[in-house]
Amino acid sequence: MITFEGAQVYLPNEIADTTVTVIDGQIAEIGGPARGDVIDARGLILAPALIDVHGDAFERQLMPRPGVFFPTETAVIDTDRQLATNGIATAYHAITLGWEPGLRDVTRGRDLMQAIRDLAPRLTVENRVQLRWETYAFEALDVIEWALKGALLPSVAFNDHTSMTMRAYDVPIQDRAFELSPDFSIASLDDARMKKRTASKAHRAGLSEADYIALLGRVWDRRGEVPDAIANVARMARDAGAPMLSHDDTRAETRAYFRSLGAKVAEFPMVMDAAKAARAGGDPIIFGAPNAARGGSHIGSLGAGDMVEAGLCDALASDYFYPAMLAAIAKLEAERRADRLALWRLVSTGPARAMNLQDRGEIAVGKRADLVLVNWPDTSVPSVQGTWVAGRCAYRGVPAG
Repeated sequence: MITFEGAQVYLPNEIADTTVTVIDGQIAEIGGPARGDVIDARGLILAPALIDVHGDAFERQLMPRPGVFFPTETAVIDTDRQLATNGIATAYHAITLGWEPGLRDVTRGRDLMQAIRDLAPRLTVENRVQLRWETYAFEALDVIEWALKGALLPSVAFNDHTSMTMRAYDVPIQDRAFELSPDFSIASLDDARMKKRTASKAHRAGLSEADYIALLGRVWDRRGEVPDAIANVARMARDAGAPMLSHDDTRAETRAYFRSLGAKVAEFPMVMDAAKAARAGGDPIIFGAPNAARGGSHIGSLGAGDMVEAGLCDALASDYFYPAMLAAIAKLEAERRADRLALWRLVSTGPARAMNLQDRGEIAVGKRADLVLVNWPDTSVPSVQGTWVAGRCAYRGVPAG
């Protein structure tokens, strides 16, 4: 039993100076007397711990330099500690299951998932998986079926960077048609511009530019089979009860298509039509926290801050930088996009609802005690001083001052 005393507590509908008592991993009482081990939280914020629905920063631990791979187990343990120190108690690692060799190879993805399973007793936070499936990667179907049987249910995200790469050269990435539409305009593989477009991907895959483009051509030949593959994966996910997301939507038609398959979460919609279509359909909408923290999208898509202010954002994900979640809250508050409690829901309650994690995401009696202690001076940025996962201390940092 532990009691947090003296904190400013972020409750579902108010911020209150009160106590919070935790027993057997759950929030047992709010506002009662201090009992058990008492944590002096005077001058600090006690809030629901962060839930990250899409993070791929772990790739920097796996491959800290281009083509230089690190031992997977070491990378997983280090990533886990980064999550804890950033106040993230539940993380969905966006593990790409693609047709490229190298960092995003299907076999490497399966090995990473197995390592997370094997290391679970040694990890400090709840490490889950987002199956970030490239819809042209038919070789990933067996791995998806295997992953959906894991102890911690993954989510499934439908990605189509293949079509994105194959779009016509005069079509901006945000203006592309629905990928499965007959109106989708296609680039020529023989054009010199394809080398420029795919150079970074080839480097990541460990292939020459010519070999990467040749592989892309062979994969593109699968296009007629992609709808059936998508339907198959969606069926497997529905049967498992896994939450499903569509990624980088640019059309209302795209959102409607994936919603019809049970993918009811819109992840990083790129244009207003797609975001509005998600809201009209009652779909949770996720944007990247780096987008919000930096003040805009690095690829010229919708600004997360604008979407928060417009009521078109339900959750912020770390995307490629774990500290961005807390930094985004600070930035959005400074910009007066919403009040602080509403902003905190973007990294706690909103993600929990999007992933159907009904046992966490808010400080309420009976909920899992996933909590974070935050030091947030009026004149500076917030910092995490402690993270608890189901009442267990995952991280405790005591400042020098």
